[in-house]
Amino acid sequence: MKKIILYLLVIGFAVNVNAQELLCNIRVNSSQVQTSDRKVFQTMQTAIYEFVNNKKWTTTNVQNEERIECTIMINISKQISNDEFEGSIQIQSTRPIFGTSYKSTLFNYLDNNFRFKYVEYQSLEFSDATHMSNLTSVLAFYVNIILGLDYATFSEEGGNEYFNIAQRIVSNAQNAPEPGWKAFESDKNRYWLAEDLMDSRYSDFHMCMYRYHRSGLDKLAEEPDDARYEITESIESLKSIYRNNPSAFILKVFFDAKSDEIINIYSEAFPNEKARIVKTLAEIDPANSSDYQAITQSSEGGR
Repeated sequence: MKKIILYLLVIGFAVNVNAQELLCNIRVNSSQVQTSDRKVFQTMQTAIYEFVNNKKWTTTNVQNEERIECTIMINISKQISNDEFEGSIQIQSTRPIFGTSYKSTLFNYLDNNFRFKYVEYQSLEFSDATHMSNLTSVLAFYVNIILGLDYATFSEEGGNEYFNIAQRIVSNAQNAPEPGWKAFESDKNRYWLAEDLMDSRYSDFHMCMYRYHRSGLDKLAEEPDDARYEITESIESLKSIYRNNPSAFILKVFFDAKSDEIINIYSEAFPNEKARIVKTLAEIDPANSSDYQAITQSSEGGR
């Protein structure tokens, strides 16, 4: 009996440490599609769930509690044919903050250029060496963005391995007929997301991601003053990117995920901190400058 119990414990431990990397909520919304058979969309949702959550995306062994929590929402606006669909895909991922129950948003992005084919009950296949289908290429692209951004918060440039894979997926899709992969189609699409993340001119983004989270948010509960200083310094480092290219896509990606959080972080800051960060944010994120005024209007800290 003891041997059986020990065997089960060993098996349980092995399963635990070899859990897949993502804990991803998948939703397929087909309410805009006129059809009498909605079973295909449920089958599609299940297939995508299994593809994202059951595939091993890295060589790292993770425990269940270390899985990255994320959400992928696919909104289908049109059924072009029996097996071809068009719509949007929205992706959000979060990261737990040390010593708290808070989860910080790392990625919050809506991609409106999503066209793909899906044959019911056909397995979803992917290879990072070739473009096999637009559905799996898009999913794998965003999975690697999620992984890269998460890893980037735990070590400097820790996400580059996954950003490289994302860029390879883009390269493989250059002859694909579906939109979203090519530089000339838009200045804010999958091509430019991968390009910006690997552009050496934007290396301060990676430093910011690490310092903002590891030296800032992870210490905010215990050392709020020092942590806010680190967060301020990390955000100010993004000035180099803005001054080099005010329309850099990577800045929009960062602030789409972080603007609300930043406002909350500084709500209890000291007046001089508030003035400094609001001035910086007004320069590098002018689209949200009016929202940042809430920082100076909130109750002040004790300095």
